[in-house]
Amino acid sequence: MPKEKQPLMDLEQGIKLTGFTDNEPPEMILDTNNEIGSGNVTKWSEGSQGPWSTAPYHAAIGEVEESQKQKVIEDPTMDNVSRTGNVGKWSEGFRDPAAPNLKKPEKAKVISTKTKPVSGFEPEIPGLWPSLFSKEFCCIYRVPNRLRRVNPEAYTPQMLLLGPLQHSKKADALELSKADLRYLDYMNMERHKQKYLKGIANRYGTEILIEFSRIIKRDEHIIRASYAESTEWIKSAEFVEMILRDAVFLLGFFLQTGTQKYQREEDILFDEPCLITTILEDLILLENQLPYALLEDLFEPFLCKFRFEETLRDIILRVFRFEGKLKKEVKFRHFTDLIRRVRVATLGLPEERAGTAEQPKSIKSLYNADKLDSAGVDFVNVGEDNDLSLVIVFEGGLLTMPCFIAEDNTERVMRNIMALEQCHYTLSAYVCNYIAFLDFLIDSEADVDLLVKKDVVKNWLGHQGSVAEMVNKLCLGLVDFGSHYEPIAEKLKNHYNSRLHRSVATLRRVYFKDLWTGTATVAAVVLLVLTLIQTVASVLQVT
Repeated sequence: MPKEKQPLMDLEQGIKLTGFTDNEPPEMILDTNNEIGSGNVTKWSEGSQGPWSTAPYHAAIGEVEESQKQKVIEDPTMDNVSRTGNVGKWSEGFRDPAAPNLKKPEKAKVISTKTKPVSGFEPEIPGLWPSLFSKEFCCIYRVPNRLRRVNPEAYTPQMLLLGPLQHSKKADALELSKADLRYLDYMNMERHKQKYLKGIANRYGTEILIEFSRIIKRDEHIIRASYAESTEWIKSAEFVEMILRDAVFLLGFFLQTGTQKYQREEDILFDEPCLITTILEDLILLENQLPYALLEDLFEPFLCKFRFEETLRDIILRVFRFEGKLKKEVKFRHFTDLIRRVRVATLGLPEERAGTAEQPKSIKSLYNADKLDSAGVDFVNVGEDNDLSLVIVFEGGLLTMPCFIAEDNTERVMRNIMALEQCHYTLSAYVCNYIAFLDFLIDSEADVDLLVKKDVVKNWLGHQGSVAEMVNKLCLGLVDFGSHYEPIAEKLKNHYNSRLHRSVATLRRVYFKDLWTGTATVAAVVLLVLTLIQTVASVLQVT
């Protein structure tokens, strides 16, 4: 008997989606206990209002929504909205002037059990593909199942939920927390977002939140277009409130962790430093992102108005410890993209080539590190301060590589960057290429042991086999779009296939592997030569 699906709760109107089959339309029962417009957001925050109740904030948002409705009536085509000056920032220079303006998405329709099924109708539920895909703005993706199934935990937030791709988790968080305590952390963080919202309002005035809401409402259609998944199941008012909560939390978090000017209040996140680390780890997840252009539009005027001496970009780079690692002209779309671009920047490629490269050739085969070492290839670390580098060079028998640090968070970071490249940077997947190259080199514990001795790998996991297993699994599910390291792989194969190189390497490995062995070898050769000379001299004397 097939397992029944758990009913999903619509966050806006309390609509329960019951189980359904492919041949029947979904049965939808309206929850009359929940007022239309109040949504499950109220339920989600019940018990979390307490001392940080945000009634003035909700009233302010209501005024903004009313004014926005009038604007929509006056301008039903939304032409004025789609032609704002912020479009260039959203597309980061990739905007096509010939591209049509995006229309504001229609509101989700409520269907009762009495509604007759419409031909071609698809229920508006989380996870569906968008009806209109904007290649210009889209940059935040749901991780493909072929990657997720290898290690689902690497893509799942531990505490912090951001954006519409994670929004559906909140509806059933209370029930699911009985089996998974991670959902309890989700609820705690939602309460904490409310506290940050109240704190910003108290410190800088409610007008700030009204202005933030106005900007989000103005750019709502662009924000929605930034996600490669339909967000039409989230009503407009709920969507604006969700983005506002998430964005204001990020503002408060970065001001407290990246500046000295913002006076820190009592905050459990900073009383328990491990929570800060957990949030930073959640901020790099591909599905857990807000568009960076939105954060810039919201907070740059705010920082300027209240005389913060740094830009939002400078504060974020300091929090992620990327100061001086990214040029000012290099743009990024969100935090996952930031971490990738810091690594790609080490290649020194022009921006246009980094984004629109031709498809390279694939690496069909390559010998592992132990075999290459037996052929005289010497592995060299590119430098202690370049662990984020992707530069690999092979010249004169020396393979210069960056140091790969294997620690607890390595797999999480790499998997999310690689997922982004698989979805967005298919022809310039430099991080995927680097990990695949490393996967060729590492087959067993012996390879890891050799690379650790050469300082090309740092093992902070403990057992060498753990590193080998992690690297080998990182490439599972990847689609091969070619490798920019293919020319280096060809040079390494040619080097290994040379008998001269293998013979010289064997000589060095057997007879000159250390000082004592080398000294003994030289002494034996000298003794052999002297003996030969003495023998020849004796023969000459006799004759």
